[in-house]
Amino acid sequence: MSQSLEVILARQVASSLAVPILLVNPNGDLLYFNEAAEPILGKRFDETGELRRGQWSKAFQPENADGSPIAREEQPLYIATEHHRPAYRRGWIRGLDGVRRHIEGIAFPLIGSGDRFLGALGIFWEVSD
Repeated sequence: MSQSLEVILARQVASSLAVPILLVNPNGDLLYFNEAAEPILGKRFDETGELRRGQWSKAFQPENADGSPIAREEQPLYIATEHHRPAYRRGWIRGLDGVRRHIEGIAFPLIGSGDRFLGALGIFWEVSD
């Protein structure tokens, strides 16, 4: 599937930054995560490649502090892709290495010229309480 120039450039910028970043397409499929995200997500992007929406959200098991699952509708990247608005959240994920991590982050929609919806970008970090 060909990607827009804006998405290609967003991926290039993400690959150059030291903050963990995820990039998803308009369907919520994971297109890319950068090197800074790898220690939190528990694997290198080269090992996972692109993942469908249901696959990657299931793999990382987003949870509330009490261990209950975070509903898809409450997850920032879902809100950014489905409602085209930014969203912030704190929660827990289980990395692909099996380690449960406390994270927080923000997701925002990527809107190109002519109001073309291109997907969403998530910036997140590990929380050390």
